[in-house]
Amino acid sequence: MCEANAYLIKGKEHELVMEAVDTVEPEDGGVRLISIFGDQKFIKAGIHSLALVDHKILLKE
Repeated sequence: MCEANAYLIKGKEHELVMEAVDTVEPEDGGVRLISIFGDQKFIKAGIHSLALVDHKILLKE
């Protein structure tokens, strides 16, 4: 599978925001995450980095 987990960077910690993310769409003021199950979540953050081999999306407010 190609999906990744999305984490929000909070200081030195990474808070899990959504598992099994398939799509990341930029929107005004943030990003919309869509999982392989069709769940959606809007986060007021930007992409900090992608670690695709590790299946991680790191977001920062």
